Amino acid sequence: MMQSSYTLIFFVLLLCANVNPLGWKMVTSLFTRWASQLQQQTQRPAYLRIADFIAEGITTGELPSRYRLPPLRELAEILGLNYTTVTRGYAEARRRGLIDSRPGLGSFIRNKASSSAALTASSYEMTMNAPVEPAGSVIEEALRAGAINLFNQTDMLSLMRYQDFGGTAEDKAAAMLWIGRKLQVENESEVLVCPGIHSALVGIMTLFKRKKGAVCVSNLVYPGMKAIASHLGVKLKAVLCDEHGPDPLAFEGLCRSGEVSALYINPTLQNPTTLTIPDARRRALAESCRRYNIAIIEDDAYAALSSLQIPTFAELVPELTWYITGMSKCFGPGLRIAFLKGPDKQATQLLSSVLRALTVMSSPLTNALARQWINDGTADRMLSGIKHEAKARQKMAAHYLSGYEYRADQEGYHLWLPLPKMMNSNSSDAAAKLREKGISAVSGIAFCTDNNPVEALRLCLGGSQTRQQCEDSLKILSEMLADPIHFSSMAI
Repeated sequence: MMQSSYTLIFFVLLLCANVNPLGWKMVTSLFTRWASQLQQQTQRPAYLRIADFIAEGITTGELPSRYRLPPLRELAEILGLNYTTVTRGYAEARRRGLIDSRPGLGSFIRNKASSSAALTASSYEMTMNAPVEPAGSVIEEALRAGAINLFNQTDMLSLMRYQDFGGTAEDKAAAMLWIGRKLQVENESEVLVCPGIHSALVGIMTLFKRKKGAVCVSNLVYPGMKAIASHLGVKLKAVLCDEHGPDPLAFEGLCRSGEVSALYINPTLQNPTTLTIPDARRRALAESCRRYNIAIIEDDAYAALSSLQIPTFAELVPELTWYITGMSKCFGPGLRIAFLKGPDKQATQLLSSVLRALTVMSSPLTNALARQWINDGTADRMLSGIKHEAKARQKMAAHYLSGYEYRADQEGYHLWLPLPKMMNSNSSDAAAKLREKGISAVSGIAFCTDNNPVEALRLCLGGSQTRQQCEDSLKILSEMLADPIHFSSMAI
């Protein structure tokens, strides 16, 4: 009876903590992947790599807040390591502020709210790749006026009802206007309005789960795609890349071998490297896809920011390409809306059925607001303001980081900063050290797909709400980079 009481208390405590006691067993595939990555030859100690893996899982969303990690001995068995090494790995993760441990209950991913509470009120968020907010009140007034006009002239009850997935004819017409910046769409039956690019990717990857072969990706890729693939059990296959993107010969080899069934590509202002794939490279990759009937998932989230006129993959091989763009990265993340063009009407209808099962529909309210702001010109003004502010912040970044090699695009708002070799620190540790100073950055390991971690940081200039905050954070970053002693406590 006493033992049963203790068991009941144990589970009540877990429930009060909002924790799943067996949660780690639901993502065993994640820890199996860690084991595979540990087999790769590297000079980095295994216990540090365990902490790196945890940091990466938090960034990708595979390890959410309050998630229970495997017990030490069980993780040691999965990873093929000794107990002491895994113990040191968890200790390192605690030191970085990634996890908490409770005697008798185990180790848990730290609650984001509690970890961020330790930062000062003046900390500057540079983790989420959010667009910069235009200065001044003119655009805010335009947003407000457009919304008021919409609600004054719309049957509000109609926006509260269920609708067919994919948007109304009016929604699709607005979507075609937005897509039309880079791709002319003639047939609205090939267009879907979706509740965000991420959900559209989940739907497309659900379709590809049914196919043989992996989805080919760059060696550095949007962490959300890694999380989606891991959740669905879809294998990602990294292709060799150079300064212009995926290497055509390497990609051709994967196509010829039958290892891949699709190519996922983020061709404009790529997250994280800021690369825009040039015309010739796009055509070479598109030709391989046509030759071997390889589908293309073209994630053009940042397309509206770029003034370059380069053919999209959807123009080069329309019969094979799923083209996705949206307004979260070029307007505001609060407007969760994406516009998708499928390869043809039949394929688009198939995806519509999948997305309906996953999300029911995109919000008619959100659709109506997006439609209003696109049609009345507010979206154009917002986009112009974002680009103007991003250019100003990029100019500041160029000033404070002038002594370092980094990648950026004047029309984008994030940076890719390889760590100076003299720092003798890895990117996960550097990101942790920057957080102590109130500056958030994403370690390069979060983007890697080829088990070859890149010692670099992605920093977003849009996290700071004001230009002054952005300049302050860049100044702190520059000072820390200039004196490696700031990172010495992290050195291996």
